Amino acid sequence: MPTYEYRCEQCGEKFEHAEHISEHPTAHPACPKCGSEKVQHLPTPFVAKTSRKS
Repeated sequence: MPTYEYRCEQCGEKFEHAEHISEHPTAHPACPKCGSEKVQHLPTPFVAKTSRKS
């Protein structure tokens, strides 16, 4: 399951939340610090890992 990064609009806390890809567009995790559901998804870079040997 991918982990997405969020920032709380009320207290400014940054936190990560694991959610299924299909749940991401509708997910609204609560801030673990203050409990607010006013959170903003933060864009994160995509990193692909390969097992290719050089």
